[in-house]
Amino acid sequence: MNYLWLGCLVFAVATPFAMPEDSQNDVQITCGESSVHVQWKVDKSMTGNPARLFLGNCFASYFSNLSNEGGVADFYYGLNDCDFRRMATLKYLVYENKLNYRPLPKPNPPSFTYPVRCVYDRPKGWTPAFHSPSAGFIQGHGELAFHMAILNYNLSGPAESNVFPLGSFVPIWASVDQQAHQPLLLLLEECVASTTFEIYPDTLTYPLITNKGCLVDGKKSFSKFLPRQHSSSIILNLQAFSFALGEEVYIHCKLMAWDPDNVNVAKKACNYNQATGEWELLDDPLRSSVCQCCDRTCQGRGKRDTESAPQGLVLKSVLGPLTFTEVSP
Repeated sequence: MNYLWLGCLVFAVATPFAMPEDSQNDVQITCGESSVHVQWKVDKSMTGNPARLFLGNCFASYFSNLSNEGGVADFYYGLNDCDFRRMATLKYLVYENKLNYRPLPKPNPPSFTYPVRCVYDRPKGWTPAFHSPSAGFIQGHGELAFHMAILNYNLSGPAESNVFPLGSFVPIWASVDQQAHQPLLLLLEECVASTTFEIYPDTLTYPLITNKGCLVDGKKSFSKFLPRQHSSSIILNLQAFSFALGEEVYIHCKLMAWDPDNVNVAKKACNYNQATGEWELLDDPLRSSVCQCCDRTCQGRGKRDTESAPQGLVLKSVLGPLTFTEVSP
C-alpha cells in the first residue's frame, strides 16, 4: 500500500467460526504494515491435498507435512492480495479475509472456515483511490492486482526448481485480486513460449493458447486447464514440450479480468478433449458451443464487449526462464 505507516496501531483479531474451541490456537495471525503472515496447523484429514487450503483465493506459500500430527500451512501475502476485503471507519482501516478448507470444488461449500482480520489506525487524510481503466484499473471498483507463478507438482506452493523433464507438468497459476465485491473471471487469452524475455518480429515462438482462450497445445499434449477453485484464478497444467529443449524458455501470457456472466466466443477458457475430439468450455461444459470456433477464428461481438461492466482489463506477463530437459534413461 502506498501509505506512510508511522506510529500506527497494528493488531489482529481472529474469532473462530465453524470450529471447536480447543482448536483456536491452530491459527496464528501476524499483521505487518502492509502484509500478513498466517500460520495454520491443520489436522491429518486436511493434509492429503494441500491445494484445497486457501486464504481467500490464495494457495499456501509453504506447506509442511508433520506425518501423524497433521501439517502446517503458511501464508505470506500482502493485504492487497488474496481478495482481502478493506473497510474504512472513522478511526481504522480493517482488512478481512477467511481461511477455507475446500475438499470439493465450488459450488460446494468449504468444510472449514476461519476469519482473518487485521486492523490499523486510519492515516490522517486517507481517502480511497480510484483509477482510470486505461491505467489498468476499474473505475469505481477498486484497485486490481494480477499475479502469475509456477507451482510445485501438488499445487501446494511455489515451484522449487525451474527445470522440468520433457513430458512432466508445469502448473502455471494466475490470479486477479480486487478491492470490491463484484466478482471477476480470470482468463488466459493468449500464451506463447519463446527463448527471449521480449518478443520481437523475428522471435521464434511456440503457441500454447491462441484464438482468445483456446488451449491449442492440448491437441498434441496432455496440457489442460484444471478445474477452478475460484473464478478469479486459473491453473494451466502445461506439459513440458520439446520446443527449445535444453535452452531457456519464457512463457508470455495475456491475462484478462472479465465479467463471469458474459462468457462468449471472445472471452473463454477452452480445453481440447482428445478422447472425443471436441473442445470443452472450462467453466460450463454445457456451453461448450462457444469453443466451436477454436479450430477456425473466434471473433468478438463488437462494441458491446468493450463497454460491458466490468471492463476487460488486460495485463501482459512473462514467466521464466524455464528449462525443459531430456528424460534421464
